[in-house]
Amino acid sequence: MLVVRAIVEQDIDGLLSLAAQVGSGMTTLKPDRDSLAQRVETACASFAERIPIQQRDYVFVMDDTANNRLAGVCAIKAAVGLDEPFYNYRIGTLVHSSKELKVFTRMDTLYLSNDLTGCAELCSLFLHPDYRSGSNGKLLSKSRFMFIAQFAHLFPEKLIAEMRGFQRADGTSPFWECLGRHFFRMDFSRADDLTSLGKKSFIAELMPRHPLYVAYLPQEAQDVIGMVHVDTAPARRLLEQEGMHYEGYVDIFDAGPVLQARVSELRALRDSELAIVQSGEPSSEAGPPALVANTALGGFRVIAAPLAAADGRMTLSSDQQAVLACRPGDAVRIMSLTPKKNPHA
Repeated sequence: MLVVRAIVEQDIDGLLSLAAQVGSGMTTLKPDRDSLAQRVETACASFAERIPIQQRDYVFVMDDTANNRLAGVCAIKAAVGLDEPFYNYRIGTLVHSSKELKVFTRMDTLYLSNDLTGCAELCSLFLHPDYRSGSNGKLLSKSRFMFIAQFAHLFPEKLIAEMRGFQRADGTSPFWECLGRHFFRMDFSRADDLTSLGKKSFIAELMPRHPLYVAYLPQEAQDVIGMVHVDTAPARRLLEQEGMHYEGYVDIFDAGPVLQARVSELRALRDSELAIVQSGEPSSEAGPPALVANTALGGFRVIAAPLAAADGRMTLSSDQQAVLACRPGDAVRIMSLTPKKNPHA
């Protein structure tokens, strides 16, 4: 059975193995044992509530309990940009006009911005290729929304997610090659590595503070602004199902889109509900797949199971209860795995 659970110190080897599969472009999940060990330590302290709320980094792993193997990882940072600068480009508009010449032009521009400082961030989503089937990706990604719904008081007003930007087949970034390289004089992978290690001062030192006209960039760079990596497209769709959307902020290195939402407007805050566990086997009339989460902060766990809820009770088998670390009479949070289609949309 697959369960998404809070990370523990013993997961470091499995986490390192997952990180080695990721490739470039994900600054929060680099295959460096020391930095990952430090992150696991921070995550354990976060779940144990031993550090201030704003410093918390909630890391979750997908555990294949049958094979004793980690299948994926995801995380929520409680706030970004409070200890070190958090940069994005904001796409703006400048208007140039001349009544005498009867010329009116609108020009898209890129502004170096710290606007998203203090937001919570969904990050570090990676599912091992061996597990990319069925609803596994949905379970991994959406488990974080169940955590936010259960512990909404721990999060700020706004939630963001930086999506991995478009890359060519050889791993290079057209946006970086056409813009970033001119200012940083280094490969994309090198800048990416420095950022993952928290060495971000070079961004402020080297990036231009004045607006950049998008029209001045080569067409190839213009075309990928706001585009995601081919492997990231499914993850973007899942986040948009949960209420996140693109509002014109992109990554400064690869121009990947930054999705955002108000926490209070997420589907999980609106549609998830608490139910009391009762023992049994789901009947043939059980509903569609659902996310089922326990309500423990330190031992948070989520599984996908047939929706077998009625009269405020959720039927779970003994195996499901064991994986969720719950028992009859305990409360669980439930929500359909996929939102219902809006017939008027």
